[in-house]
Amino acid sequence: MIRTYSEQDLKEMIAIWNEVVEAGTAFPQTDVLNEKKASEFFFVQSFTGVFDSEGEILGLYILHPNNVGRCGHIANASYAVKSGQWGKRIGEQLVLHSIQKAKDLSFRILQFNAVTEVNAGALHLYEKLGFTRLGTIPGGFLTKDNEYIDIIPHYIDLV
Repeated sequence: MIRTYSEQDLKEMIAIWNEVVEAGTAFPQTDVLNEKKASEFFFVQSFTGVFDSEGEILGLYILHPNNVGRCGHIANASYAVKSGQWGKRIGEQLVLHSIQKAKDLSFRILQFNAVTEVNAGALHLYEKLGFTRLGTIPGGFLTKDNEYIDIIPHYIDLV
């Protein structure tokens, strides 16, 4: 069900990704993707995977280094699930797949920099899967409504 994306998936991926961006409470990006930007963006990731259910894309994730050089062994990922599909454990399957993919790509840690305090589903899932909270960064995320909310970074050891 989770596979490497293809260019044919882009329209559905863009719709899912942009919905999260436009909500303004989870992804740090402020600009939505068009087809050209999406093609470039998803291509440059270490891995971009889609949750394919009988030809319909229900979710996706990107995986890439969190930093460069001496910190390049730490991965970072972002996940998006199509609205109307929440609560079906698609996000959980995407996270589990990304953990294995990060190991396959020789990353040693998977870190999330900006899990917002309002993203209750993600906070619960990461706790369930054994991620460690790194603390709270007060006001670390600016929502689309210009409200500063807390972020709660997480990591999991892959070794």
